Amino acid sequence: MERIKRAIIRIAVTPDNRLSDLPLTHRSLLPLLSFASSLFRLSLSLRRALYHYRLLSPHRLPVPVISVGNITWGGTGKTPMVEYISRFFDQAGILPLILTRGYEGGDEAKMLQRHLFGTSAKIGLGKNRAEVAASIIKKFGHSNLLSLSVGEKPEVHSETDKVGIVHWSLFRQVEIVMINGLVPWGNGHLIPRGPLREPLNALNRADIIVIHHSNLVSEEQLKSIESKILTICSKALSVFFSELVPSHFFEIKDPNEKLPLNTVHDFVVLCVSAIGCPDSFIKAITEIGALHIHRLDFSDHHAVQSDDIKLIKDKVRNLASVYNNQAIIIVTEKDYDRDPVVLQKLCEFKVFIKKIK
Repeated sequence: MERIKRAIIRIAVTPDNRLSDLPLTHRSLLPLLSFASSLFRLSLSLRRALYHYRLLSPHRLPVPVISVGNITWGGTGKTPMVEYISRFFDQAGILPLILTRGYEGGDEAKMLQRHLFGTSAKIGLGKNRAEVAASIIKKFGHSNLLSLSVGEKPEVHSETDKVGIVHWSLFRQVEIVMINGLVPWGNGHLIPRGPLREPLNALNRADIIVIHHSNLVSEEQLKSIESKILTICSKALSVFFSELVPSHFFEIKDPNEKLPLNTVHDFVVLCVSAIGCPDSFIKAITEIGALHIHRLDFSDHHAVQSDDIKLIKDKVRNLASVYNNQAIIIVTEKDYDRDPVVLQKLCEFKVFIKKIK
Protein backbone atom coordinates (compact mmCIF):
# COMPACT_ATOMS: atom_id res chain seq x y z
CA MET A 1 0.00 0.00 0.00
CA GLU A 2 2.84 2.40 0.87
CA ARG A 3 4.40 1.76 -2.54
CA ILE A 4 1.12 2.64 -4.29
CA LYS A 5 0.77 5.83 -2.24
CA ARG A 6 4.26 6.95 -3.23
CA ALA A 7 3.49 6.19 -6.88
CA ILE A 8 0.33 8.34 -6.70
CA ILE A 9 2.30 11.19 -5.11
CA ARG A 10 4.90 11.04 -7.89
CA ILE A 11 2.17 11.06 -10.55
CA ALA A 12 0.53 14.07 -8.86
CA VAL A 13 3.63 16.24 -9.27
CA THR A 14 4.45 15.09 -12.81
CA PRO A 15 3.16 17.34 -15.65
CA ASP A 16 1.16 15.59 -18.36
CA ASN A 17 3.90 16.23 -20.93
CA ARG A 18 6.39 14.31 -18.75
CA LEU A 19 4.29 11.21 -18.03
CA SER A 20 6.45 9.15 -20.37
CA ASP A 21 9.31 9.62 -17.88
CA LEU A 22 7.40 7.62 -15.25
CA PRO A 23 7.93 3.87 -14.78
CA LEU A 24 5.42 1.59 -16.49
CA THR A 25 4.05 0.52 -13.11
CA HIS A 26 3.15 4.15 -12.37
CA ARG A 27 1.60 4.78 -15.78
CA SER A 28 -0.56 1.67 -15.42
CA LEU A 29 -2.39 3.45 -12.57
CA LEU A 30 -3.40 6.44 -14.72
CA PRO A 31 -6.72 5.10 -16.14
CA LEU A 32 -7.98 4.14 -12.68
CA LEU A 33 -6.82 7.43 -11.13
CA SER A 34 -8.41 9.46 -13.94
CA PHE A 35 -11.73 7.64 -13.49
CA ALA A 36 -11.61 8.19 -9.72
CA SER A 37 -10.87 11.89 -10.28
CA SER A 38 -13.93 12.16 -12.53
CA LEU A 39 -16.10 10.66 -9.78
CA PHE A 40 -14.56 13.05 -7.27
CA ARG A 41 -15.31 16.02 -9.54
CA LEU A 42 -18.91 14.81 -9.87
CA SER A 43 -19.29 14.51 -6.09
CA LEU A 44 -17.89 18.04 -5.64
CA SER A 45 -20.38 19.44 -8.17
CA LEU A 46 -23.27 17.64 -6.49
CA ARG A 47 -22.28 18.82 -3.02
CA ARG A 48 -21.79 22.38 -4.25
CA ALA A 49 -25.26 22.30 -5.86
CA LEU A 50 -26.86 21.08 -2.62
CA TYR A 51 -25.45 24.09 -0.77
CA HIS A 52 -26.17 26.50 -3.63
CA TYR A 53 -29.86 25.53 -3.76
CA ARG A 54 -30.04 25.50 0.07
CA LEU A 55 -30.86 21.82 0.28
CA LEU A 56 -27.94 21.77 2.70
CA SER A 57 -27.02 24.70 4.92
CA PRO A 58 -23.75 25.39 6.72
CA HIS A 59 -23.92 25.42 10.51
CA ARG A 60 -23.58 28.87 12.04
CA LEU A 61 -21.75 29.03 15.34
CA PRO A 62 -22.35 31.87 17.85
CA VAL A 63 -18.71 32.93 17.50
CA PRO A 64 -16.47 34.17 14.66
CA VAL A 65 -15.01 31.38 12.51
CA ILE A 66 -11.71 31.56 10.64
CA SER A 67 -11.02 28.72 8.22
CA VAL A 68 -7.41 27.79 7.47
CA GLY A 69 -7.52 25.42 4.53
CA ASN A 70 -5.78 24.46 1.32
CA ILE A 71 -6.65 23.61 -2.24
CA THR A 72 -4.07 20.83 -2.55
CA TRP A 73 -3.06 17.99 -0.27
CA GLY A 74 -0.31 18.29 2.38
CA GLY A 75 2.69 20.51 2.98
CA THR A 76 0.94 23.87 2.73
CA GLY A 77 1.68 25.10 6.26
CA LYS A 78 -1.81 24.93 7.76
CA THR A 79 -0.64 23.71 11.16
CA PRO A 80 1.94 26.47 11.83
CA MET A 81 -0.52 29.08 10.50
CA VAL A 82 -3.19 27.85 12.92
CA GLU A 83 -0.65 28.06 15.74
CA TYR A 84 0.32 31.60 14.71
CA ILE A 85 -3.31 32.77 14.61
CA SER A 86 -4.10 31.04 17.92
CA ARG A 87 -1.17 32.74 19.66
CA PHE A 88 -2.28 36.09 18.25
CA PHE A 89 -5.78 35.69 19.69
CA ASP A 90 -4.47 34.31 22.99
CA GLN A 91 -2.21 37.33 23.46
CA ALA A 92 -5.18 39.59 22.68
CA GLY A 93 -7.16 37.92 25.46
CA ILE A 94 -9.42 36.00 23.08
CA LEU A 95 -9.86 32.28 23.66
CA PRO A 96 -9.18 30.37 20.41
CA LEU A 97 -10.82 27.02 19.73
CA ILE A 98 -9.07 24.92 17.09
CA LEU A 99 -11.24 22.43 15.24
CA THR A 100 -9.53 19.61 13.39
CA ARG A 101 -10.47 16.14 12.26
CA GLY A 102 -7.39 14.60 13.86
CA TYR A 103 -6.57 12.72 10.65
CA GLU A 104 -4.43 9.55 10.77
CA GLY A 105 -3.32 9.55 14.39
CA GLY A 106 -3.78 13.27 14.97
CA ASP A 107 -0.09 14.19 14.67
CA GLU A 108 -0.97 17.79 13.82
CA ALA A 109 -3.29 18.08 16.83
CA LYS A 110 -0.61 16.60 19.09
CA MET A 111 1.96 19.11 17.84
CA LEU A 112 -0.46 22.01 18.33
CA GLN A 113 -1.26 20.77 21.82
CA ARG A 114 2.45 20.65 22.70
CA HIS A 115 3.25 24.04 21.16
CA LEU A 116 0.22 25.81 22.63
CA PHE A 117 0.58 24.33 26.12
CA GLY A 118 0.14 27.09 28.68
CA THR A 119 -2.05 29.23 26.41
CA SER A 120 -5.84 29.55 26.52
CA ALA A 121 -6.22 27.60 23.26
CA LYS A 122 -8.63 24.65 23.19
CA ILE A 123 -8.43 21.87 20.61
CA GLY A 124 -11.51 20.00 19.43
CA LEU A 125 -11.05 16.77 17.47
CA GLY A 126 -13.75 15.11 15.41
CA LYS A 127 -15.17 14.67 11.93
CA ASN A 128 -18.33 16.66 12.77
CA ARG A 129 -16.74 20.00 13.62
CA ALA A 130 -20.07 21.71 14.31
CA GLU A 131 -20.94 19.17 17.01
CA VAL A 132 -17.44 19.33 18.49
CA ALA A 133 -17.55 23.14 18.59
CA ALA A 134 -21.04 23.19 20.10
CA SER A 135 -20.04 20.83 22.93
CA ILE A 136 -16.93 22.85 23.79
CA ILE A 137 -18.79 26.17 23.65
CA LYS A 138 -21.46 24.70 25.91
CA LYS A 139 -18.78 23.63 28.38
CA PHE A 140 -16.75 26.86 28.43
CA GLY A 141 -19.38 29.41 27.37
CA HIS A 142 -18.97 32.40 25.08
CA SER A 143 -19.78 36.09 24.95
CA ASN A 144 -20.21 38.62 22.18
CA LEU A 145 -17.05 40.69 21.78
CA LEU A 146 -18.99 43.66 20.41
CA SER A 147 -21.19 43.89 23.49
CA LEU A 148 -18.34 43.95 26.01
CA SER A 149 -17.98 46.99 28.20
CA VAL A 150 -14.68 48.86 28.07
CA GLY A 151 -12.18 47.31 30.45
CA GLU A 152 -13.70 43.84 30.44
CA LYS A 153 -11.46 40.99 29.31
CA PRO A 154 -12.86 39.47 26.09
CA GLU A 155 -13.92 35.83 26.37
CA VAL A 156 -14.89 35.30 22.74
CA HIS A 157 -14.01 31.95 21.21
CA SER A 158 -12.48 32.27 17.76
CA GLU A 159 -12.99 29.02 15.92
CA THR A 160 -9.86 28.32 13.91
CA ASP A 161 -11.21 25.62 11.61
CA LYS A 162 -8.22 23.66 10.32
CA VAL A 163 -9.72 22.04 7.23
CA GLY A 164 -9.52 21.97 3.48
CA ILE A 165 -11.32 24.66 1.51
CA VAL A 166 -13.80 21.98 0.39
CA HIS A 167 -15.29 21.71 3.90
CA TRP A 168 -18.57 23.62 3.61
CA SER A 169 -20.50 22.43 6.68
CA LEU A 170 -19.37 25.38 8.85
CA PHE A 171 -20.14 28.98 7.99
CA ARG A 172 -16.98 31.07 8.32
CA GLN A 173 -16.31 34.80 8.44
CA VAL A 174 -12.77 34.59 7.06
CA GLU A 175 -11.33 32.05 4.60
CA ILE A 176 -7.54 31.69 4.57
CA VAL A 177 -6.09 29.41 1.89
CA MET A 178 -2.53 28.10 2.16
CA ILE A 179 -0.55 27.31 -1.00
CA ASN A 180 2.69 25.34 -1.17
CA GLY A 181 5.18 27.56 -2.99
CA LEU A 182 7.34 24.57 -3.93
CA VAL A 183 4.52 22.67 -5.67
CA PRO A 184 1.57 25.08 -5.90
CA TRP A 185 -0.78 23.10 -8.19
CA GLY A 186 1.04 19.83 -8.90
CA ASN A 187 -0.05 18.39 -12.25
CA GLY A 188 -3.28 20.42 -12.16
CA HIS A 189 -5.62 17.43 -11.75
CA LEU A 190 -8.12 16.67 -9.00
CA ILE A 191 -7.35 13.94 -6.47
CA PRO A 192 -6.42 11.15 -6.75
CA ARG A 193 -5.08 11.81 -10.29
CA GLY A 194 -3.51 15.00 -8.95
CA PRO A 195 -3.22 16.93 -5.67
CA LEU A 196 -6.13 19.37 -6.14
CA ARG A 197 -8.99 19.13 -3.65
CA GLU A 198 -11.05 21.51 -5.80
CA PRO A 199 -10.66 23.22 -9.19
CA LEU A 200 -8.48 26.33 -9.03
CA ASN A 201 -11.47 28.65 -9.44
CA ALA A 202 -12.41 27.71 -5.85
CA LEU A 203 -9.77 30.26 -4.84
CA ASN A 204 -12.46 32.87 -5.52
CA ARG A 205 -13.96 31.99 -2.14
CA ALA A 206 -10.77 32.96 -0.33
CA ASP A 207 -10.35 36.23 1.57
CA ILE A 208 -6.64 35.74 2.19
CA ILE A 209 -4.13 33.56 0.34
CA VAL A 210 -0.77 32.67 1.87
CA ILE A 211 2.06 31.28 -0.26
CA HIS A 212 4.07 29.03 2.04
CA HIS A 213 7.77 28.02 1.88
CA SER A 214 8.48 31.40 0.28
CA ASN A 215 12.12 31.23 1.43
CA LEU A 216 12.70 27.98 -0.47
CA VAL A 217 11.70 29.19 -3.95
CA SER A 218 12.95 31.92 -6.25
CA GLU A 219 11.50 35.42 -6.39
CA GLU A 220 10.52 34.73 -10.00
CA GLN A 221 8.50 31.65 -9.02
CA LEU A 222 6.74 33.54 -6.22
CA LYS A 223 5.74 36.29 -8.65
CA SER A 224 4.48 33.66 -11.11
CA ILE A 225 2.30 32.00 -8.43
CA GLU A 226 0.95 35.35 -7.24
CA SER A 227 0.19 36.39 -10.82
CA LYS A 228 -1.76 33.18 -11.47
CA ILE A 229 -3.74 33.67 -8.24
CA LEU A 230 -4.70 37.22 -9.19
CA THR A 231 -5.68 36.03 -12.68
CA ILE A 232 -7.96 33.32 -11.26
CA CYS A 233 -9.58 35.43 -8.55
CA SER A 234 -12.18 37.93 -9.68
CA LYS A 235 -12.52 39.64 -6.30
CA ALA A 236 -10.01 41.70 -4.34
CA LEU A 237 -8.02 39.68 -1.84
CA SER A 238 -4.76 39.82 0.10
CA VAL A 239 -1.77 37.64 -0.80
CA PHE A 240 0.89 37.04 1.85
CA PHE A 241 4.04 34.93 2.09
CA SER A 242 5.15 32.64 4.91
CA GLU A 243 8.10 30.46 5.80
CA LEU A 244 9.14 27.97 8.47
CA VAL A 245 12.32 28.89 10.31
CA PRO A 246 14.28 26.11 12.08
CA SER A 247 15.10 27.20 15.63
CA HIS A 248 17.02 24.23 17.06
CA PHE A 249 17.19 20.46 17.31
CA PHE A 250 16.38 18.23 20.22
CA GLU A 251 17.30 14.60 20.74
CA ILE A 252 14.70 11.93 21.22
CA LYS A 253 16.57 10.88 24.39
CA ASP A 254 16.17 14.35 25.92
CA PRO A 255 13.41 16.48 24.33
CA ASN A 256 14.05 19.36 26.76
CA GLU A 257 17.65 20.02 25.70
CA LYS A 258 17.96 22.54 22.87
CA LEU A 259 20.76 21.78 20.42
CA PRO A 260 22.03 24.51 18.06
CA LEU A 261 21.46 24.06 14.34
CA ASN A 262 25.20 23.70 13.66
CA THR A 263 25.18 20.48 15.71
CA VAL A 264 24.63 18.50 12.50
CA HIS A 265 27.39 20.15 10.45
CA ASP A 266 29.90 17.30 10.80
CA PHE A 267 27.47 14.43 10.39
CA VAL A 268 26.14 12.30 7.58
CA VAL A 269 22.37 12.78 7.80
CA LEU A 270 19.43 10.54 6.93
CA CYS A 271 16.28 12.66 6.77
CA VAL A 272 13.25 10.48 7.53
CA SER A 273 9.79 11.95 7.08
CA ALA A 274 6.14 11.13 6.46
CA ILE A 275 4.85 14.60 5.64
CA GLY A 276 3.03 16.27 2.77
CA CYS A 277 6.06 18.06 1.33
CA PRO A 278 9.31 16.24 2.16
CA ASP A 279 11.21 18.45 -0.31
CA SER A 280 10.77 21.41 2.05
CA PHE A 281 12.30 19.36 4.87
CA ILE A 282 15.30 18.39 2.74
CA LYS A 283 15.83 21.97 1.54
CA ALA A 284 15.75 23.25 5.14
CA ILE A 285 18.35 20.70 6.30
CA THR A 286 20.48 21.53 3.24
CA GLU A 287 20.44 25.22 4.18
CA ILE A 288 21.47 24.35 7.74
CA GLY A 289 24.59 22.76 6.24
CA ALA A 290 24.87 19.06 7.12
CA LEU A 291 27.92 17.23 5.75
CA HIS A 292 26.05 14.75 3.53
CA ILE A 293 22.27 14.47 3.25
CA HIS A 294 20.22 11.44 2.27
CA ARG A 295 16.48 10.94 2.48
CA LEU A 296 13.85 8.33 3.20
CA ASP A 297 10.34 9.54 2.38
CA PHE A 298 7.12 7.85 3.44
CA SER A 299 3.63 8.96 2.44
CA ASP A 300 1.94 11.71 4.45
CA HIS A 301 0.80 10.60 7.95
CA HIS A 302 2.41 7.17 7.49
CA ALA A 303 2.61 5.27 10.79
CA VAL A 304 6.08 3.78 11.17
CA GLN A 305 6.03 -0.03 11.40
CA SER A 306 8.63 -2.60 12.50
CA ASP A 307 9.72 -3.14 8.88
CA ASP A 308 10.25 0.61 8.52
CA ILE A 309 12.43 0.69 11.65
CA LYS A 310 14.58 -2.09 10.21
CA LEU A 311 14.86 -0.23 6.89
CA ILE A 312 15.92 2.98 8.66
CA LYS A 313 18.53 1.15 10.75
CA ASP A 314 19.97 -0.59 7.68
CA LYS A 315 20.22 2.71 5.79
CA VAL A 316 21.96 4.47 8.69
CA ARG A 317 24.49 1.67 9.10
CA ASN A 318 25.13 1.63 5.34
CA LEU A 319 25.69 5.41 5.24
CA ALA A 320 28.12 5.21 8.17
CA SER A 321 30.04 2.49 6.32
CA VAL A 322 30.09 4.30 2.96
CA TYR A 323 31.28 7.62 4.39
CA ASN A 324 33.33 6.16 7.25
CA ASN A 325 31.64 8.70 9.49
CA GLN A 326 28.88 8.72 12.08
CA ALA A 327 25.43 8.90 10.53
CA ILE A 328 22.49 10.46 12.35
CA ILE A 329 18.73 10.52 11.78
CA ILE A 330 16.70 13.72 11.55
CA VAL A 331 12.90 13.69 11.65
CA THR A 332 10.28 16.42 11.66
CA GLU A 333 8.24 17.44 14.68
CA LYS A 334 5.11 15.99 13.10
CA ASP A 335 6.80 12.61 12.75
CA TYR A 336 7.94 12.81 16.36
CA ASP A 337 4.48 13.73 17.63
CA ARG A 338 2.83 10.99 15.59
CA ASP A 339 4.47 8.30 17.73
CA PRO A 340 7.54 9.17 19.84
CA VAL A 341 7.44 5.70 21.44
CA VAL A 342 8.07 4.00 18.08
CA LEU A 343 11.01 6.30 17.38
CA GLN A 344 12.55 5.20 20.67
CA LYS A 345 13.36 1.95 18.88
CA LEU A 346 16.03 3.92 17.02
CA CYS A 347 17.75 5.08 20.21
CA GLU A 348 20.94 3.16 19.38
CA PHE A 349 21.53 6.00 16.90
CA LYS A 350 21.45 9.75 17.35
CA VAL A 351 17.92 10.85 16.44
CA PHE A 352 17.42 14.61 16.13
CA ILE A 353 14.07 16.35 15.77
CA LYS A 354 14.00 19.64 13.86
CA LYS A 355 12.13 22.26 15.88
CA ILE A 356 10.53 25.12 13.96
CA LYS A 357 9.29 28.54 14.94
